[in-house]
Amino acid sequence: MTPLLSVKNLQVSFPTRAGLVKAVRGVSFELGRERLGIVGESGSGKSQTGRAIMGLTAPQAVISADRLTFANEDLLRLSLKERRRLRGRRMAMVLQDPKYSLNPVMTIGRQIVETLQTHEDVGRSEAKARVLAMLEAVQINDPERVFTLYPHEVSGGMGQRAMIAMMLICGPELLIADEPTSALDVTVQIEVLGILDKLVAERGMGLIFISHDLRLVSTFCDRVLVMYAGRVVEELSSANLHAAKHPYTQGLLNCLPQIGEHRHPLPVLERKPEWAL
Repeated sequence: MTPLLSVKNLQVSFPTRAGLVKAVRGVSFELGRERLGIVGESGSGKSQTGRAIMGLTAPQAVISADRLTFANEDLLRLSLKERRRLRGRRMAMVLQDPKYSLNPVMTIGRQIVETLQTHEDVGRSEAKARVLAMLEAVQINDPERVFTLYPHEVSGGMGQRAMIAMMLICGPELLIADEPTSALDVTVQIEVLGILDKLVAERGMGLIFISHDLRLVSTFCDRVLVMYAGRVVEELSSANLHAAKHPYTQGLLNCLPQIGEHRHPLPVLERKPEWAL
């Protein structure tokens, strides 16, 4: 079966006064209609991998790949106009903090309607009806009221649900969720993950879930990529995470707190220079 997304030897670098800084170094993976988790510490290249796929990397970045295809379309050969046509309609990305992703001077409903009308020829009444239905699909209890609110008038969890609704309103085939629950409390995290899980199952989407939380990714995703210093150091199924071979993955697992076990202070990850090679 042809994968929905194929990434081979993806490289992302940024020019600086000291030369090129390599943020992503040779990342390769394939994604079907499944949930793929990408974990690693800050600076490991997780978000830059997602942004490169979406075409949202800063203009000065240098991007190359042996293959970067989505639904058999070569993303690196598409024009800016063609990439914009894909974004929102067939592929979407939920960024980390809705407060910075939503326009503060537009109501939530108007922003989602604008996204829908950018990609589809629909009238105002039909667009509003579809937006209200999507707000309800992400478990917003009073979609009519939330439709008229501004971003500063909703909680972090509500804002994150509104962002998910905006990214899903056109029915994309690929969703990249970059730390979608990092700013939320535990109970709201569970609700948001439940929404994503249900939508992926019902719509048959491919999901890339980017997170620092190894335990969260292991329970939510089908497969896990572990990144360190811009590279994928290990790929394994969530069920086999306990059998990780790479010492970095083993170190991350060892740093997790265990209920009922006295581990104070928690172990510190001992890095080795060869991991970054």
